[in-house]
Amino acid sequence: MHCGRYQAMPFSRRAMLARCANGFGALALAALSRDPAFGADAAGPALGPLAVKPTHFPAKARNVIFLYMDGGPSQMDTFDPKPLLDREHGQPIKVKTHPTQFNNVGNVLKCPWKFRRYGESGIPVSDLFPHVAQHVDELAIIRSMVSNFSEHTAANYFLHTGSGLQGHPSQGAWTTYGLGSECRDLPGFVVLNGGLIPPGGMDCFSNGFLPAAYQGSLFRPSAEAIANIRPGEASADLQRRKLDLLRQLDRNVVARMGENDDLEAAIGNYELAYRMQAAVPELTSLEGESPATRRLYGLDDAFEPTRIFGRECLLARRLVERGVRFVEVLCPSVGHDRWDQHSDLKGGHERNARAVDRPIAGLLSDLKARGLLDSTLIFWGGEFGRTPMAQGSDGRDHNPYGFTVWLAGGGVKGGAIYGATDDYGYHAVENKVEIHDLHATMLHLLGMDHTRLTVRFGGRDMRLTDVHGEVVTGIVA
Repeated sequence: MHCGRYQAMPFSRRAMLARCANGFGALALAALSRDPAFGADAAGPALGPLAVKPTHFPAKARNVIFLYMDGGPSQMDTFDPKPLLDREHGQPIKVKTHPTQFNNVGNVLKCPWKFRRYGESGIPVSDLFPHVAQHVDELAIIRSMVSNFSEHTAANYFLHTGSGLQGHPSQGAWTTYGLGSECRDLPGFVVLNGGLIPPGGMDCFSNGFLPAAYQGSLFRPSAEAIANIRPGEASADLQRRKLDLLRQLDRNVVARMGENDDLEAAIGNYELAYRMQAAVPELTSLEGESPATRRLYGLDDAFEPTRIFGRECLLARRLVERGVRFVEVLCPSVGHDRWDQHSDLKGGHERNARAVDRPIAGLLSDLKARGLLDSTLIFWGGEFGRTPMAQGSDGRDHNPYGFTVWLAGGGVKGGAIYGATDDYGYHAVENKVEIHDLHATMLHLLGMDHTRLTVRFGGRDMRLTDVHGEVVTGIVA
């Protein structure tokens, strides 16, 4: 007599193949045709978990570069001018305020910089960004972003993973899970570390409950981008034989115990690491880049953080050229706490802007000149914004109630402003955009329906946008 809850163990892939008598020739031919040793393109798309997958509908973008402004740039000091702050500078703010991170609410603080109008669109940009301002007609500026969190770690998790709790997959992991990668010799999701890992740490780039192949890989913007990239074996043949032995041992375990995601990922990672030994040094060597290109990205700048971020942006371009699906670019240290200016707003924001302004403009120019901007989605933004009233005498506190991000390229409507904050730049009051809406829109531009990009975990279908999210059609070209 059988238990009513008994279910037969489903066949694993290997168990199914072991029981099949027909079709082995076709299977072998299919496998061999994807191996470079038998004529496949060695530089072609990735195989295994990172194999290219079909989109849900025609995509406008193929790759993403996320320019992460760690700490929270001030919206009213960058892309959302508020003349009322000038008129009421030093006065108590005349709207209800919310508890802030440090609950130190001072008087209204005006913007220390002038705004000027640029491009055919005439969009105003702060003097903090004179180089990016030259590309304003490529930007879709969202002035009405909101977040659910006002503390860095939870807000970072939310921006990166769609959840304020750690342990969820990053947007880069979701993107490579949904689309795979067009690069065989590099990871599908690369994080370029300019020197500042954000609060929340490596969980911001985690694969979470997705297979391990989709986690972010941390590269440094230097010739030695990854530790231990050089082989320790005396010859390539010896290393190859060691890897073949590891592969066989792992395959034997899988054959006995059944398919295992962690083990399959480990096998894939061994092979990817082997190929990266040649691909990474070639990627990070800039000898083939012209002096003009180096200047474009600010590699000749007197300010070292500009040179660091410039190299990151140039590597980001080289990564998407090679088919890497998702690249996140982190900020360099400027001797001040990120964009998180609780004091010395003027000095801190000027140093941070100086580090990133010229390289970002160079990236936009270079991608456009190479015909890559149309297929590369650029996202610029931090985890929240800043308050219109002062913290102390010369800083701004965290503000998740209304802030600014922008997107460019990859099917975005350039020269556009979407949404608005109130006269103080404090609250989003028009066309409010949630983080889930931002994620849904980015996935849409990549050809994915965010409601269909799911994985079963914890008893339900999980997705980047949880049970929320609407595509912001107003910025889609």
